[in-house]
Amino acid sequence: MSGPSTPGYSFKVLGTSGAARAGVLTTPHGEVPTPTFMPVGTQGSVKTLTPHEVAATGARIVLGNTYHLWLRPGPELVAELGGLHRFTHWPHAMLTDSGGFQAFSLAERRTMSEDGFVFRSHLDGSKRSLTPEEAMRVQGLLGADIAMQLDVCPPGQAPRAEVEQACRMTTRWAARCLAAKRPDQAVFGIVQGSVHPDLRRAHAEELAALPFDGLALGGFSVGEPIARMHEVLLEAAPALDPERPRYLMGVGTPYDLVRAIGAGVDMFDCVLPTRNARNGQALTRTGKIVIKQARYRNDPSPLDPTCDCPTCAEGYSRAYLRHLFLAGEILVLRLFTAHNLHLYGTLVREAREAILAGRYEAFAKAWLDGLGAGASEEAAAADART
Repeated sequence: MSGPSTPGYSFKVLGTSGAARAGVLTTPHGEVPTPTFMPVGTQGSVKTLTPHEVAATGARIVLGNTYHLWLRPGPELVAELGGLHRFTHWPHAMLTDSGGFQAFSLAERRTMSEDGFVFRSHLDGSKRSLTPEEAMRVQGLLGADIAMQLDVCPPGQAPRAEVEQACRMTTRWAARCLAAKRPDQAVFGIVQGSVHPDLRRAHAEELAALPFDGLALGGFSVGEPIARMHEVLLEAAPALDPERPRYLMGVGTPYDLVRAIGAGVDMFDCVLPTRNARNGQALTRTGKIVIKQARYRNDPSPLDPTCDCPTCAEGYSRAYLRHLFLAGEILVLRLFTAHNLHLYGTLVREAREAILAGRYEAFAKAWLDGLGAGASEEAAAADART
């Protein structure tokens, strides 16, 4: 088993509670306490919020996307203006996804070969080629602390033979990505295997033999039954090298995070809290509030009386928020986004505290009981990645 090789990066587990882990990921842009949730800033911005407001939710690492930033404004421009940190005014750690998931979602517009993906841009129809080397070149120019290898993400219901092929190609691309990486940029490998625990374990072992700085679980929340995803996670997460950070890509709801942290996952990203906010949905400890519903027309209470985010602490009523949403006012999108990301920041912070105190099981039960039976049903219906 190989270990991380990039100077300036380290990961240390500080405590465990069952399989759950609390640790610290050190990067050139500061330390990231884990478990951690990465707000998604796909095109260099967490929608509706300033970097200062994002940091106020507790976030110390955000995610940008190679595919979108490659197409617009272009990595050369970002590099010319000081890299993605300076370009976006985000002072803390940053990770860029490789574009592999976008290649998956553009199935009707792309072809795949041993060399990589060829597809038509969704912006102007121009022909583009995304190879492992190009993915690393672009991410090197963007200059995030952590880059992701280019991988092959099969659909959740793909036949086993297709999943096996995806694992094999992802491993071959992993070696090419490491050979092409920027020397001062950390790179994470991506474990595939769909809902087959044996393939997940085997692929995790293959990638652990390479000098990645962390390992991620890709290919979840792509159409497989949510109950099956959680079953496989219980086997797949512990199979990842315990000496390196474990990252679950594109998942998910508060319910998902509580369950996955309990399986040993350290890092998460998902568009759900920001996307739901723009759809007028607030996430709380007791479930989801759909603000356009008539029941909130004259409701004077805040979204969550137990929440200390600015939206709740400053006393914005559900009635006022409903009015803003129905009137199409931009302010409500900001208020909902700040609230939802604060909830995620609170969840991972409290999870960390519970792990260090050796009481994660009780913490998880309290959160899951509060979210209620509807949480797992909502998780099953969620299609959170874009």
